[in-house]
Amino acid sequence: MAKGRLRRVLAVRFSALGDVAMSIPVVYDVCVSNPDVEFVMLTRSHAAGLFINRPPNLTVEAVNLDEWKGPGGMWRLWRSLNKKYGFERVVDLHDVIRTRLLGIAALFSGVGVSRLRKGRRGKRALTRRRNKVLLPLVSSRDRYREAFHRAGFRHTEKFNSLFEESAPDPALFAAATPPKQDGERWVAIAPFAAHRGKIYPLDQMEEVVAGVASDPNTRIFLMGHGEKETRVLADWARKWPRAVNVAALGLGLKAELALMHYCDVMVSMDSANMHLASLVKLRTVSIWGATHPYCGFHGWRQKKADMVQLDLVCRPCSVFGDKPCMRHDYQCMRALSPKLILSRIAQPEKRDNL
Repeated sequence: MAKGRLRRVLAVRFSALGDVAMSIPVVYDVCVSNPDVEFVMLTRSHAAGLFINRPPNLTVEAVNLDEWKGPGGMWRLWRSLNKKYGFERVVDLHDVIRTRLLGIAALFSGVGVSRLRKGRRGKRALTRRRNKVLLPLVSSRDRYREAFHRAGFRHTEKFNSLFEESAPDPALFAAATPPKQDGERWVAIAPFAAHRGKIYPLDQMEEVVAGVASDPNTRIFLMGHGEKETRVLADWARKWPRAVNVAALGLGLKAELALMHYCDVMVSMDSANMHLASLVKLRTVSIWGATHPYCGFHGWRQKKADMVQLDLVCRPCSVFGDKPCMRHDYQCMRALSPKLILSRIAQPEKRDNL
């Protein structure tokens, strides 16, 4: 784009932590490629901590959406932000009712809006029961790139890691473990997700943890959030002394990302932790059930060989894993052997990244 045309741009992405994490490689690349433009990222308060080591021309505005309810709330939020920054463009990376209302307020102020195209028709064709069109869809990251491109921003892919300039200080996660020793292998395991269709059965995941823990040179970090998850992980940590219940420590996002940076591999569902691992270049063995990498939510630069899944005619049945199993048995997860997952963890890294 021509220099000097757009000086301040608002990018918006609310929703879950993983969705915001997926936007970071694109947002950082756009900022680095357009150093003469000031970008403001509007997101939920709990996700703002992801934007560490950000480019100097990126500001993060964290909001509690409970304070800005309804059309009136979005109008007041826009007026407040626009008064503070004076935007020339809005890039909507979410395309939901809230962000559309924000965009309408911007348009009434004479500010143009570029909006994410979600590809809903393709996702319906991919997840319907009959006559599925089992083809890979455009990834979420590419959809973010398209939204910026339509706003006039071209960019070069330069982002590699949140800790690209220097490794994080191990003191950040000292409450979880001493620094990594020579010859020690660190494995992070994140067994939970928002919906049942994306969760590997816990009894089988426990077998995976036991298999990893059988190596005396391996330390395991159990990742999760919430009271129920913490209780399950605490039980596993009691059984295997070299397993650390990170969920119970409340380290915070920056410390957990720093810990992931030093890990050798993560085991994750189709969940936020898969995307957090991607931000620090951590290889991730991801387990897929009701959802599918073809929906466009696979981990950034993660390997096809590390995506564990079964070919079933009913898969995928859902974009987000929130629909009940039509078979009532979640065979897509239950039929995945713990030995298969352990074999993937043990395999050397493949060079077939998406």
